[in-house]
Amino acid sequence: MTHVPNLTTLVLNADMQPLSWGPLSVWHWQDALVAVLQDRVFQVSTYEHEVHSVTRSFKIPSVVALKRYQKRKRVSFTRYHVFLRDGFRCQYCGERSETSELTFDHVVPRSKGGLTNWTNVVTSCQRDNLLKADKSLHESGLKLRRQPYQPSPHQLDECAKRLQYKDVLHESWLDYLYWDSTLEE
Repeated sequence: MTHVPNLTTLVLNADMQPLSWGPLSVWHWQDALVAVLQDRVFQVSTYEHEVHSVTRSFKIPSVVALKRYQKRKRVSFTRYHVFLRDGFRCQYCGERSETSELTFDHVVPRSKGGLTNWTNVVTSCQRDNLLKADKSLHESGLKLRRQPYQPSPHQLDECAKRLQYKDVLHESWLDYLYWDSTLEE
């Protein structure tokens, strides 16, 4: 059997837009190939690599599209999505950091009745999180750069689009991600 690199497949919704931008919707190539063979998705584009069965060979899908449109109703409340909403920036000092160096902070501390939800949790650097501790904003002297909010799927996708890097995306994906696309006059 031929060695196949660790490839991923971009997954588009039935409208040919990424199913999700934050994080970008991708499947492992084997899952995508199975979905193509089971006729659950359309194969839009392929890599040059092939895999072989005893009687057939198959090009590995680089882009697939769902056959039925999948509507995203809401964004799940996760640490990653909070970081993404806030641009991976501390909402107190504005410093941008790697995920491993970030934490989240309750604007109204839990010890004072604050809830763990979209409108009370913000991204924080570890230094400011320790500085604020279980104090109110007024007591800590810190100021929020922006009020926390519950993003819609569209708002979170827009946040993710601003953070994507072209150099980590396969060239066959670019037509579906609209990088540097110019409109004709």
